[in-house]
Amino acid sequence: NDLILPIFIIDGKNKKIPVKTMPGIYRYSLDKLNSVVERAIDLGIPMMALFPYTKNNLRNSLGSESLNPNNLVCRACKQIKKKFKNNIGIMCDVALDPYTSHGHDGLLVRGDVENDETVKLLIEQSLIQASAGCDVLAPSDMMDGRVGKIRNALDKNNFKNVQILSYAAKY
Repeated sequence: NDLILPIFIIDGKNKKIPVKTMPGIYRYSLDKLNSVVERAIDLGIPMMALFPYTKNNLRNSLGSESLNPNNLVCRACKQIKKKFKNNIGIMCDVALDPYTSHGHDGLLVRGDVENDETVKLLIEQSLIQASAGCDVLAPSDMMDGRVGKIRNALDKNNFKNVQILSYAAKY
């Protein structure tokens, strides 16, 4: 009843690509996603967590693709909500690392992560994901103060029912 199924997604068509570091786990293109979601619902899994693989040409030092309302995660959320309504919950990772060319969760300024500027982007990313249909936001970035600021922004933008899962431990 408490299981959250991680689903790894990738752009393209007709793709089911093994994740080399996780045997038996795959990245699915959106046209393959519905069958994975149907199986999860049939098994009684209440929620899935979406993790994108962002193409290198869409990554940059600012993680700009995270703010694209038509990015892979947002398209997946819209597709799932349209087909399955609220038969399964959708959790989205809130972080910049899938979108940055340097791989960090935050903006780098002279080699250091800039907390406050990163939090501004995470708030915007959260609002975009909530607009796409995300039910639970999971900020995994570890920036100071982001959970309260995301909650305030969600409430101000009429997303009071979107939940936040804060990471207390990360392995």
